[in-house]
Amino acid sequence: MTMGGLLMAVIFAITALLYASIGYGGGSTYIALLALTQTPYEMIPIVALLCNIVVVLGASLRFAGQKIMPWQRIYPILIFSVPAAWLGGITPISRELFMALLGCLLITSSALILWSQRDNIISQVNSVNPAVSSLLGFIIGYCAGLVGIGGGIFLAPMLLLMRWGAAREVAAGASLFILVNSIAGLLGQVSKYQGHLWNDIIAAHYILFIAVFIGGQIGSLLAVKILPEKIIKILTALLTLYVGIRILFFS
Repeated sequence: MTMGGLLMAVIFAITALLYASIGYGGGSTYIALLALTQTPYEMIPIVALLCNIVVVLGASLRFAGQKIMPWQRIYPILIFSVPAAWLGGITPISRELFMALLGCLLITSSALILWSQRDNIISQVNSVNPAVSSLLGFIIGYCAGLVGIGGGIFLAPMLLLMRWGAAREVAAGASLFILVNSIAGLLGQVSKYQGHLWNDIIAAHYILFIAVFIGGQIGSLLAVKILPEKIIKILTALLTLYVGIRILFFS
């Protein structure tokens, strides 16, 4: 293993630990990091989605075990987001369009992260029309599957804006959303390339999957927080913004 590979594994492990401690997978950050390396663009979504699944499974189980998961309100979103994520995963896309879309989505996600740092204390939960929830799930699911993220980074701020639920309920719903859409998007991505990238991806990135498993388990099971949640999100937003601008204007 090269020093560069070891350093990337450590960064992925730390990313997984921090995100898992607040109920997220870290897909947008994995993509940002991979986009700055020489990783072929076809591999980036698959690697990021695999890392997402490894990390967020623990968070979803933890929320469910604590009986925080808002099952009845999240299922209208999932019903339409899962097939949409699969459709996004199988959609052929050129490198130029992928990088342009990725840059725009990273910049948007950065803005949403920063927006979510506003006061999100919800005194009254609104009743959201299931049709609106389903449409939101479909749009986010498709975009997530197309570029290789779970989509929670877009969903959570939108749910808070709509006063869909309290912050912990939103985090729980987003973690399940990330998990099922990452699986659907991954199936689509693998189908698109008929599995011929699979062995190359596993062989070249297995250390990253081990790293995020370790980091995710620590963050999810022990809820370790090295930095306050607000600081984690701000640093993530700044990194995501930097990479998004670099990809969009200088790639």
